[in-house]
Amino acid sequence: MVQALFIHQNFPGQYRHLAPIISQRKGARVIGLGERANTSPPGPTHLRYPAPEGAGEKTHRYLRPVEASVRRGQAVARALMGLKQKGFVPDIICCHPGWGEGLYLRDVFPDARILHYCEFYYRASGGDVGFDPAQEVTLDEMARVRTLNMTQLQSLEATDWSVSPTLWQRSRYPAFVREKTSVVHEGVDANFATPKGAATVKLPDGHTVTKGEEIITFVSRNLEPYRGFDIFMRALPEMLARRPAAHAVIVGGEERGYGRMPADGRSWKTVMMEEVGAKLDMSRVHFTGRIPHEGLVALFRISSAHVYYTYPFVLSWSLVEAMGCEALVIGSDTAPLAEVMRHGENGILLPFHDHARLADAVVEALANPDRYVPLRRAARRTMLERFDLHAICLPKQVALFDAVLAGKPGTAAIPAPEDEP
Repeated sequence: MVQALFIHQNFPGQYRHLAPIISQRKGARVIGLGERANTSPPGPTHLRYPAPEGAGEKTHRYLRPVEASVRRGQAVARALMGLKQKGFVPDIICCHPGWGEGLYLRDVFPDARILHYCEFYYRASGGDVGFDPAQEVTLDEMARVRTLNMTQLQSLEATDWSVSPTLWQRSRYPAFVREKTSVVHEGVDANFATPKGAATVKLPDGHTVTKGEEIITFVSRNLEPYRGFDIFMRALPEMLARRPAAHAVIVGGEERGYGRMPADGRSWKTVMMEEVGAKLDMSRVHFTGRIPHEGLVALFRISSAHVYYTYPFVLSWSLVEAMGCEALVIGSDTAPLAEVMRHGENGILLPFHDHARLADAVVEALANPDRYVPLRRAARRTMLERFDLHAICLPKQVALFDAVLAGKPGTAAIPAPEDEP
């Protein structure tokens, strides 16, 4: 008879599998609260809170994200008061606190169990900040980064337990948070991300790519340096020059992603095309923009070499899906990717900033595809052993949910991590 509340500004977000399965319990009432009008999975009642205003122009720049988070937390609290007045009092709240939605949960529902999702804790070293050699990490930047964590820390102070998707992401948090944080990935559907499927894909520009052709794939929600787009583009002319039959399929939007946009307001695609576009045979370069999920997985199935580069940051679901499709992943030797892949065993890991090494590796993969079949198969085995949604991850998520609901520590369901990256 559980009453459960899932809060994520982009609901369902990381709760797209857990919330529906809890809603199937007899007598359960499950509400998903978010800002955006996304397609909701069947089961939970999807409610929205009004989009909050951002920070004021005169607010200190360190505090602008904090002010925006406070406004968002206030909007959530008001929405929760409305639910409370209608008789909904959750037994457990699952919340992503990164944008301020978790700030006032304990004030509205003091007796609810709270399970927070710890995705990323900002630090001025060892992660994304300062990873670009051209970025000078000044005292001013250090102070800004430290301030970014204020609202998340306030939310986590009131949590009963937390969950992180990878060991490295958990390791970024302070010790008092890590002590109450389990590691459970959201998981990938092994029957969806599979090498079995159509052998051809028609791209938005009308070109058709087929399994067995030399197809280089690059995927990012937004094309930006955080996901190695600039490194890939600098390597691409050499790849195509040395493999005259190869095509590159580049998936992603041109909006702002995790990092900054170019100072002049252009997109990173525009910037990189100005830098290397004259060296490219554009009949063999296909920018697709964002594409439906089914089309993305279909591309992974036929990819000859899938390039996945990332700053030390959050791990993309797409990387695990590519592994599930037996794509040959050529990735950057950065956390948390190196937690998932082993060089020469289930993929190829290379120094992030060396685009010449990337070009050589892709050319080698295209020239000798049979050599890399064992790595492809090992990549899928890794996905099945560690990230299979139905066999591994969802049962762990449910067990953790039930432990916290019962007032137990998460370690009653999931053993404490033994290793730290």
